[in-house]
Amino acid sequence: MARGRRFDEHSCPPTRQVASPPPLSEAEICEAEAELGIAFPDKYREYLLRQSAGGAVNRLCRSTAGWGWHGDSSTNYDLLTTDFSHPDSYRAYEDELDAREPVTQDCPNHSAYQAAWEQWDAEYGVLQERKTSGAVFIQDNGCGLSTLLVVTGPHRGSLWFDGRATCDQSLPLNLGGQPVSFMDWITRRSMDLVGW
Repeated sequence: MARGRRFDEHSCPPTRQVASPPPLSEAEICEAEAELGIAFPDKYREYLLRQSAGGAVNRLCRSTAGWGWHGDSSTNYDLLTTDFSHPDSYRAYEDELDAREPVTQDCPNHSAYQAAWEQWDAEYGVLQERKTSGAVFIQDNGCGLSTLLVVTGPHRGSLWFDGRATCDQSLPLNLGGQPVSFMDWITRRSMDLVGW
């Protein structure tokens, strides 16, 4: 996996268990955006400012290590400023990488196979992490499935269902054939908005 800063659950100050933490102030949102190097999509920013810093989504909060999303240890903050790419854009590279996966009969001995496989696996891990560049794991949907909020690039503001744990796909969420807005999504289940 690519190295990078992630949210440390233990560095966040404890809060009372509330279903929906209070909204953030304009100053807090600006501070978080400046530190993370991004501008939050308008509808998400509005949600943070007027409704809640969390609730149905991972809570945005300041920890001793800086701003981040409590409940999200997957987002690599070093990749937030890199544009999110449509999944079709990396398919050819992934197919080529799959074709290069080492097999035991191609290696003269076990240690050569192990070294080749570890190198391949590291490259595959970097690819998997780069698939979510420019996006935040905004909601955990269980069983390794998540909802992504795109924060940079041409898909900024869109929501995607990260189903790579089961179907090896990330799919855009839509409502009536149109990309779903953050405010329309927040009241629905991501699984109901995936165009399988």
